This record gives sequence, C-alpha cells and structure tokens, in this order.
Amino acid sequence: MQSVLFAFLLTLFAGLATGIGSLIALLAKKTNTKFLAVALGFSAGVMIYVSMIEIFVKAKDSLILALGYKAGSWVTVASFFGGMFLIAIIDKLIPSEENPHEVKKVETFINKDGREVCAIPVNNGKSAKTKLLRTGIFTALAVGIHNFPEGLATFISGLQEPSIALPIAFAIAIHNIPEGVAVSVPIYFATGSRKKAFLFSFLSGLSEPVGAIIGYLILLPFINDFVFGIVFAMVAGIMVFISLDELLPSAREYGEHHLSIYGLVAGMIIMAISLLMFI
Repeated sequence: MQSVLFAFLLTLFAGLATGIGSLIALLAKKTNTKFLAVALGFSAGVMIYVSMIEIFVKAKDSLILALGYKAGSWVTVASFFGGMFLIAIIDKLIPSEENPHEVKKVETFINKDGREVCAIPVNNGKSAKTKLLRTGIFTALAVGIHNFPEGLATFISGLQEPSIALPIAFAIAIHNIPEGVAVSVPIYFATGSRKKAFLFSFLSGLSEPVGAIIGYLILLPFINDFVFGIVFAMVAGIMVFISLDELLPSAREYGEHHLSIYGLVAGMIIMAISLLMFI
C-alpha cells in the first residue's frame, strides 16, 4: 500500500507542476501584445519540441518493441498523422466566428481590475478573444491528453522501481511548467480572469494523477507497448497541429513576426534543457 501511495504522490507532484507554469505566466507584467506574442511562440516551441523529440520517439520505441522495426515505424508515423487529422476534424466542427484576413478595428482589453491589458484585433465585428479562448482550450485538451499516459507511466515506474521513478517525475514536472504557460496565457488574455486561466492549467495537470488512478483500477491489465505507442504518437500529432494551426498564427497576429520566433526558439531551448537534466 505504501508503494501505491508513493507512486501516486509522485504522479500528483509531476502533474500539478503545470500550475507553477500558470502562476509564472499570470504574475508576469502584461501591458501590451508583445508579451502575448512571445508567450504564444514560447508555448508552440515547447509543444513542438517535446512532441518531436520526446513523445514521438517514445511512441516509436514502444511500437517497434510490439511490432518490429519496420511495422512499428510505419504505425508510429500513421498514428502521428492520425492525431493531426483527428484534431483537424474537431477544429473543423467547432465554428470560428472571425475571419483573420478582415481586421476592421482594435478592441481595448480591460481586465477585471479595470486596467488596460492589451489591444486585440476585432475581425468582422467580433472579438478575437474567442479565437484565443479556443486556442487555450485546445491547448489544455492536448496537454491533458498528453499528461494522461505520462501519469500512467510515472505511476507504473513508481510501483516497479522508485529509484527510476524519482528522476522521471522530476523531469516531467520541469517540462510541465512551460506547458502550464501554454495553457494559461491565451485563456487569461481571452477572458481577463486569472482564476479561469489557472483553473484550466491546473485541470490539465490533474490528468496525470487521474491517469494513475484509472490505470491502477481499470487499464493496467490492458496497457501494452502497442496501445501505449499509438496513444503517444497520436498525442504528438495533436500537439504539433495545435502549435502550427493555433499558437503560431495567434502569436504573429498579436505581435511582431520576430517576437513569435524568438519565443518559439526559447521554448524549444527550455524544453530541451529540462529533458537533458535527468539523463
């Protein structure tokens, strides 16, 4: 029983690190759209790097173990693009209220304290806050899906080998911090509510301990390398699609072109360092 509690607490610690990232983002000074452009670019860099360098590789390794090198490689690629197509279909089914090519005026965004935070373009007479909110929700969904199997993996390693589980949990916690930034920034700018931004970030992190609980109670007998690999590859595709379709276009829309790229590179560097720390 103690080993189960230890494994669960490790998973909870790793998952709730998204809340730390959210707090860092929300306590930062946001007086114009430059911060938003850099932060959204940073978020895209985090998601693209972790998807292509970590999640995709883990998925391929698992599927090669299950199917052999050639078949496993093909299934990994198919699952990766399958994740992209899945989130593209979901995105298509949710109507977009604005046309990004027809910006007519600028709306000043006032937060709940009565202070001006930034100016946001209004498209076809409808606020681009809707687009930012959709971006934040999709990001929270992607991070939550990504964290679910991570939570299961952390929990299982905690049960089997605590000495290995500790560095895994710390590594996941560190790279969950910028993921918390990825979720909270667009939601805060869309709603003006720090509470909502933190709540979405917090909930996306909770999927890790939820993954641990469900894995322990229900899924553990059915989880194998094949299922794990497909889920991870699809999550990688989902996160890359969201970065290219939502985060980067939004970053360029609300700031200078180079700011979004600087943020993207910074996000990749921070994520790379976080993954290298516990090798």
